[in-house]
Amino acid sequence: GIKWMSSLEAKFEDAKDKKPTAEKLERLRREKINRFRNQHRINVQGTDLPDPIATFDQLQKEYKVHPKIMENIQAAGFHVPTPIQMQAIPVMLHGRELLASAPTGSGKTLAFCIPLLTQLKQPRNKGFRALIISPTRELASQTHRELVKLAEGTGFRIHMIHKAAEAAKKFGPKSSKKF
Repeated sequence: GIKWMSSLEAKFEDAKDKKPTAEKLERLRREKINRFRNQHRINVQGTDLPDPIATFDQLQKEYKVHPKIMENIQAAGFHVPTPIQMQAIPVMLHGRELLASAPTGSGKTLAFCIPLLTQLKQPRNKGFRALIISPTRELASQTHRELVKLAEGTGFRIHMIHKAAEAAKKFGPKSSKKF
């Protein structure tokens, strides 16, 4: 039999027969990611950037974030990551440097605390292993409070030092030379 079709139908038939190439699939994936970033007003610069996350569940699946940290995220009432968290967390978990800017209350503290605890993996008795420097006591106090909540049940000890004299009493007089 003869199959009759318009030229438009013929083009559609040809397109169905072709299998998508790896190159085309990658381009489509990139377009999808760019639409996601645009939708959430995430602006990035750099090369070979990791894809943003859409849910906190992706952290456990893709980055093996400690289950207790995931529990603490849920318990704190965080269900969907904010735009800064969507992109900053994967960047930091890939060990990349990051300069991020976002409004007050947008979740920057959680965005850098999750990768910090994840990269430390587990507590060790080796002194201070991470240092966060804050420009004000208020911000240091907020960061300390969030880290304590996030690290609850993991064994990490979180300290806030705001006076050298108090630190010497708390950690011993040799602590300033040792750390």
